[in-house]
Formats: sequence, C-alpha cells, structure tokens
Amino acid sequence: MDKKRVFSGTRATGRLHLGNYLGAVKGYLELSNNPEYETIYMVMDLHAITTPFDKEKLAQNTRDVVMDYLACGLDPEKSIITAQSLVPEHTYLAHILSAEISVARMQHLPTFKEKVAQHPDSVTMALLNYPVLMAADILLYKASLVPVGIDQEPHLEVAREIARKMNQKYGTDFPEPKRFTTKCEYMPSLTGEGKMSKSVEGSFVSLTDDLETIKRKLSVAPTDSGKGNRIPEKGGVANLLQFVELFEGKDQRKKFENDYLGVGIRYGDLKAELAEAICKELKPIQEERKHFEENPDEVDRIIREGAEKASKIAKETVKEVKEKMGFI
Repeated sequence: MDKKRVFSGTRATGRLHLGNYLGAVKGYLELSNNPEYETIYMVMDLHAITTPFDKEKLAQNTRDVVMDYLACGLDPEKSIITAQSLVPEHTYLAHILSAEISVARMQHLPTFKEKVAQHPDSVTMALLNYPVLMAADILLYKASLVPVGIDQEPHLEVAREIARKMNQKYGTDFPEPKRFTTKCEYMPSLTGEGKMSKSVEGSFVSLTDDLETIKRKLSVAPTDSGKGNRIPEKGGVANLLQFVELFEGKDQRKKFENDYLGVGIRYGDLKAELAEAICKELKPIQEERKHFEENPDEVDRIIREGAEKASKIAKETVKEVKEKMGFI
C-alpha cells in the first residue's frame, strides 16, 4: 500500500454526541484530509448487538450515525463510509482470529467486566468476542492507525497481540495498529462522573440538540457553592470548566477560575454562556444534516457504495489469510 490505512467506527446505538465529535470525528476529519492516509469509517452495527438493543431502531440508528458523519464534514469521495454488517468478511475474519486468543484473556479485560456489571443478564458470547471482532475490523483493512478514545486502548492491545501471533505463525503482514489521539480523547459526563456516553441518560449533549435542550441538560449538571480555595480537579465543576475551555477558550476558563477563587462563580451565567457556545459550534453541523435527512436515497447510496469499496479490500485480505493458514 502506498498510503497508510486508517480504520475506525461508532456503535449504532443512536445519534452522535459531543464526546464522539470531539474525541473521534474531528480526528476522522483530520486524517481524511491528509493525502498520506486512506480512511475507512464505519457504523458498527454488529457491535451494537453485543449488548441489549432494539431491533426496530437498529437500521435507523445506523443511518443516523452516517448522517452525523456526513454533517460533520466527512466526504465519501475521500473516505469509505458504510455499515459494518454489509461487509460479511468482518465476522468471517473474527472467527479465524478467535483461534489465536484465549477466553481467559477476554474475561480479564476491564471493558468486559464493566459491561457485565451494566448488563448482568446479557453476558453473551458476542459480548465476550467484542475485542476479537474489533481486531478483525481493523486487521481486515490492514489499518495502522485507529482514531478512538483512550478507553479503547485495551482492545487495541488485543488487536496488536493477534496481529503478532498471525504474523509469526502464518507469515501474514498485519500491521500492529496504533491509536490516533485527538485534542479531546476523553469527554467527561454532564453527571460529573465518568465519560459522556449514549448509554448513560443525562450524561451527553447530542449533535442534534437545540439551544433549549442544551440549556436544560446543562442546568442539572452538578455544581457547588461557586467559591473555594482550590479549583476542583474532578467532579461536576471540573467538568464544566473543561467544557468552557473546549468551547470558549482557555482565557474564559481562566476568568471563571479566578472568579471561583475570588468573588465566586454564578453558575447560571456560566451554563447559559456555555450553552450558547456549544450551540454555535453545532449549528453548521445541524444545518448540513438537514440536507441528508431530506435526501435519504443519497445516504443509502453512500452506504451501499462504501460497502462495495470496503468489500474489495476485505475479500483480498481474507483470501490471503486463508491461503497462508492452509485452507482449501
């Protein structure tokens, strides 16, 4: 390959939020505009069924993520954009790769333990195999860079382990994928605990939220008295200050920090100002999204053509792997 390949994706569990945008999609855009890279971005609908899901919403959730990708500026002329399940080689390669990693290794992953705690009645083989499928997603395209959040690093290490084993045992030429970091690789939750997540109600701002919705969500973000001797390093106030820096700049954050140490912060003013800044950032994305909402055939065409392009690469990789492993 003359160009280095990049692969990443988002689970089909609903519309994208600020964490997805700042922590992943901005990185997607940066790499797709760099002529040194060939970029592949998918909606991971197969990963979506590893935890409880609504079959009535799965297809629309997939299209929603594609529309968010396009609205944020991803160009199907520069990147392959499609849905994971439309390229069956993902699951084919995942089964082959599953022979190179132990059950114990999967069970000890912190992400597996977290999901077991969240969904104790839905601990399926699909959930256990999630990191193997992710490895297949990446290795299928021989991607060397993966723009994902830091929480996915344990899964990337699994992909690297499998790549090394495959290369040593069978003479394949899989690169060991590295994580591409973005400016905001960890977007904190509005609840004051953990990261912004679609699976945690009240923790996120969607890219499609209007000003009043953003104000309402920020209004319940936890705060304190607004005054103290030290700037909080974690919790609701620390998260709000991080949001201020991201959307209003370092100088404005410094102003609020000085207020906190002096006259005190009026959180109502901070939240109202922050909501306006977030809304301003999202407005062009929302306006662009309207075009795709009004042209669903164009969205389906982009998904279909992306699948065709991805399949050509995927079929070649599977063919190589089967030959090296001794399949008929």
